[in-house]
Amino acid sequence: MARVRVRDPLRLRFLDWVRRWPPALRRRVEFGAVGLLGLVVLIVAFRQPMSDRLYPEAQYQQTLDAAARALQAGKLTSPDGTGARELYASALAMDSDRDEARAGLQRVGEVALAKADKATDARKFQEAHLALRLARELAVPSAQVDRIEERLRQHEVDIVAIDTLLADAAAARQAGHLDGDPKAALPLYKEVLSMQPSNNTALEGREDTLSQLLQQAQAHLQKGEFEDAGALVARVRDFDPGHVGLPDAQAALTQARDKQRARGDIALRGKKLDAATDAYRAALALDPNDAQARDNLTRLAAAWAARSQRAASDFDFDEAQRALDLARMIDPKSPAIGEAERHLAQSRERGERLPARASTPGRIAEVRRLLAGAAESEARGDLLTPPGDSAYDQIRRARALAPDDPSVRAAQARLLPAARTCFDDALRANRLVRAEGCLDAREQLGDSRAGVSEARNRLAMRWIAVGQERLGAGEISTAQRALTSARALDPNAEGLDAFAERLRLASRR
Repeated sequence: MARVRVRDPLRLRFLDWVRRWPPALRRRVEFGAVGLLGLVVLIVAFRQPMSDRLYPEAQYQQTLDAAARALQAGKLTSPDGTGARELYASALAMDSDRDEARAGLQRVGEVALAKADKATDARKFQEAHLALRLARELAVPSAQVDRIEERLRQHEVDIVAIDTLLADAAAARQAGHLDGDPKAALPLYKEVLSMQPSNNTALEGREDTLSQLLQQAQAHLQKGEFEDAGALVARVRDFDPGHVGLPDAQAALTQARDKQRARGDIALRGKKLDAATDAYRAALALDPNDAQARDNLTRLAAAWAARSQRAASDFDFDEAQRALDLARMIDPKSPAIGEAERHLAQSRERGERLPARASTPGRIAEVRRLLAGAAESEARGDLLTPPGDSAYDQIRRARALAPDDPSVRAAQARLLPAARTCFDDALRANRLVRAEGCLDAREQLGDSRAGVSEARNRLAMRWIAVGQERLGAGEISTAQRALTSARALDPNAEGLDAFAERLRLASRR
């Protein structure tokens, strides 16, 4: 079926009306319609530029708002022009007489500087360089930019050095060189961690090194080398107070300290002053804060001073001097020391006025027995220990009986090189308390005044070095004891006064 097209009567009438127009009028109307349509298209296409020209304030504010949003989002600059820097610059170009855009660019520079600072700390070096360049381009003060740039360069140098430090630390630990100088494993790991606190390799290496030090401390403890054991545990505590092995190590030190303190108490009650001195000093080496052992040492100093007076009364001046030296070493401020010194001086004067004691068969036999015992002790290597049975103690007693006997003098001369070697070995191993004992033996065995003076200076300098190290670690009481020892050995030692002043200032804080 054919479709029937229904025509709109109104439309038909309009078309008929238009057809009846004159041709010239119809052409003018057609041209006018085309022109009107083109005008509409132009208006639609260029409405924003026209708005910008008609309303420039609105465009300026929109640009500022967009720049603020970009700055808040951390988009400081962008090649496509949508960064805060580019938008603020665009706003400034629209109206250079207003300060909002200029202030915005200043804020972008400040944020860029802060971003460079943070990136430097985080070791994000490329990001830090870009942020610094932006800050410099935005006229941030050069001093602020230079400060961060210098720190950035230093961090970059440190990163290059870290790999070398880690390799050196690993090699030192493998060789058993754990601590004691800057090239040892522990100081090297510490240096790495000062540059990169979260470096896992350094953290694990330090942990393993500290564990090895605690193992060494346990070995020293089993050998009775209490000063070395206590020093190693203290060193571990200084580096890492929370080390997993510290509680067990500290418990072992405490147990050994209690045992030594009890041994000292028994010896003191039995008036065995040498044994009591060794025991209490061992207790203090294990625990420098042991007040009870310190108090007992003070009592012991008075006991040594009393023994010095008794020996001086018997004209046993060697024993009197030895006892007096021990009293002075234990407690230099003990009132009993002054009295013992005066008594010893008076006894020496009386002794010089007395005739020489005649040798008797019993005295000669005792001297021979002591010299034979000294030779046996020397053959066993017991030169200075154990107290009372050492070669040194037996020769000392023989000399008190027969100071002019050629055999006694020969034995004394033979033992002197061993005492010198003992001093050098102890000083090399940093066992300063033992070095003091060896030095005392050198003096008693008649070493030259120049040699003894030089040795006293060396030992005093070592005590100063130890004291400065302990002061740097915050151990003021240990540093004070080191100062006392150094001053007693050589009051004129180089650096003693400066160390004393540092210690005085630290004690006042």
